[in-house]
Amino acid sequence: MIFRRSASWPITLGVIMIVLLVVLLISWILVTAMAAVEGPDPTLYWTMLAIGTVFLVLLLVGVVLYLFLSIKAVQLSQRQSNFIDSVTHELKSPIASLKLYLQTMTRRQLTTQQTDEFHHSMLEDIERLDSLINHLLDAARVDREPVQVPLEDIDLQALTRQVVGSLSQLYRLPDDAIQLNLQPALVRGRSSDLEMIVRNLVDNAIKYGGDIPQVEVELTSDEHRLVTLRISDNGPGIPAKLRRKIFGRFVRLGSELERKKAGTGLGLFIVRQLVRQLRGKVSVRERTDGPGTVFEVELPGN
Repeated sequence: MIFRRSASWPITLGVIMIVLLVVLLISWILVTAMAAVEGPDPTLYWTMLAIGTVFLVLLLVGVVLYLFLSIKAVQLSQRQSNFIDSVTHELKSPIASLKLYLQTMTRRQLTTQQTDEFHHSMLEDIERLDSLINHLLDAARVDREPVQVPLEDIDLQALTRQVVGSLSQLYRLPDDAIQLNLQPALVRGRSSDLEMIVRNLVDNAIKYGGDIPQVEVELTSDEHRLVTLRISDNGPGIPAKLRRKIFGRFVRLGSELERKKAGTGLGLFIVRQLVRQLRGKVSVRERTDGPGTVFEVELPGN
């Protein structure tokens, strides 16, 4: 939907510029013809000069806007290409793994222990595929107009503990890999939306943290009922000039051919869209006590 809207803007702008150019040409021809027949008219001359100047300025503005929109379209096309490369890799890897396991089980007689190990690995591949598909569906859902559904008071403290526990098991992290400092906080919204926000941010902190991830999750609520969720990692950090771009759709830093971390470039886009729907804001900054990144989400409490 966003892509269709952005694609229609250059077309509309191009039509407007063509109309302005045609009007300028016709006006110039008419004024020249009238001056040749009736002689120069100072009032008409200055009037047409003023109108022509305005139209010329509008044309120049249109050219600048058209160039800007063209650059945006090229960048979007590059991000979509990265997205396709990423999704293709994310789909092919577990499918190839599943195929190899099934072929091995068909052609060889395995022990009970080997069969159990294969089943466990295949289940992980299926969960990886399921996670990817859910990510794509989530991105499509938040990109549509928000559906009017009843909201409820969500215990963000309990929800955050549940999400962190689930991800710790998924990544098989030691108990001290994620440090929690959570105050009681209620947020008006949908449980599924808040879970996606927390899950995507904590998942990013684990994946893009250091070789041994060290994640800190802090949840506070002040006297003005402003709920703040801070998630810090110990990774290499994000350059200041790229911090605004990472919330765009399909945006992933670096080249897909050299990437070591799985992902689609949709996680932070989903976070930003959902936070906006909850009338909050999300920001990113570097850590002050060492290398790493801090994501901060501010939401109105209840």
